[in-house]
Amino acid sequence: MCACGRKGNRMQPLYQDPGFTFRFGEDRIIPRFQLKGVPAGQRVSVYKIDPATGERMGLLAITTVGAGGWVELAEPITARAGEACIAVPEQTG
Repeated sequence: MCACGRKGNRMQPLYQDPGFTFRFGEDRIIPRFQLKGVPAGQRVSVYKIDPATGERMGLLAITTVGAGGWVELAEPITARAGEACIAVPEQTG
């Protein structure tokens, strides 16, 4: 048995966050960020979201994850206090 129950259990969680959400408590300029667990070469879309509802408000960037999960942005993202964005890795296989 593994920690999640029977070995080979294919049960899916009821909810799984589709990406990595960033909320900003102060004004920031973000030239890069790290996505732990996302392999190098994976494409990522970054969207501005409504911080209260999580609704996507606009595409900010499409880029590729580099070594160590680091994402280098061609154009830095400018975020104001209270704003949020989400980085969504492209689904594979």
